[in-house]
Amino acid sequence: VQLQAFGGGLVQAGGSLRLSCAASRNIFDINVMGWYRQAPGKQRELVARITRGGSTNYADSVKGRFTISRSSAENTVYLQMNSLKPEDAAVYYCSAVTGTGDNYWGQGTLVTVSS
Repeated sequence: VQLQAFGGGLVQAGGSLRLSCAASRNIFDINVMGWYRQAPGKQRELVARITRGGSTNYADSVKGRFTISRSSAENTVYLQMNSLKPEDAAVYYCSAVTGTGDNYWGQGTLVTVSS
């Protein structure tokens, strides 16, 4: 599975961004798709994920502000980020886990939040 993530950029605190992750195959053939982030000096952490069945999970730090969604027509998973905070600044990575347990990563997209 090839994943292409885009949509990052510079935004002021309180602003919004929408990240997109385009997959090279039908996303409904993928068990779990998710967004992770890694800030400088920190470990990569889960932000949000969505299962094939549509169940979603969010990190506590983004609940109520971020929404993960998908489009089968576009084989794309989105991350709508609202009320951004400086601590949300990181490189965001798209992830896909297939039914065979293989984990794939996109190239990352940088989100910068100015205070």
